[in-house]
Amino acid sequence: MIHITSGSTRSAAIWFGLVVTLFACCLVSLPSDAKPGAAPLGLWFEHTGRGAVEITSCGDGLCGKLVWLKDDQNTGACGMEIIGDVQFVTAGRWDNGWILDPDFGQKFDVELTPLENGDLRVLGYAGLKTLSQTMIWKRAPADLRRCTRAKASLR
Repeated sequence: MIHITSGSTRSAAIWFGLVVTLFACCLVSLPSDAKPGAAPLGLWFEHTGRGAVEITSCGDGLCGKLVWLKDDQNTGACGMEIIGDVQFVTAGRWDNGWILDPDFGQKFDVELTPLENGDLRVLGYAGLKTLSQTMIWKRAPADLRRCTRAKASLR
């Protein structure tokens, strides 16, 4: 039979605290493909290369508007908000917002994760992340010529 005295209880508590601290330190130092705390602000070519989105701060979250189109015939989509209400969740991850698929006019949930190589992982999902599509967006140059919305004809 083992008899525990108050001194050994204190030692066990200290030992347990050290083990927990070491484990937490190891978790923090695990390699990650995300830049801690980096917000995915700026210009991004979306995964098809047909458009570029500018992600900016909007209130306490992020939003994104279509600012460049490969096809000049689609100027009506210029300025369309396709990302909204994205919130900071943890270092290197933004979630709980929405993304619009302009081809189908349908909104999905979205998670944004800046990657170490400078790309942006965009995860579109429908409620559950198991039902998702991952897209990789590339950084667009800051001097990208922006589109302008076509004005309605006054006939």
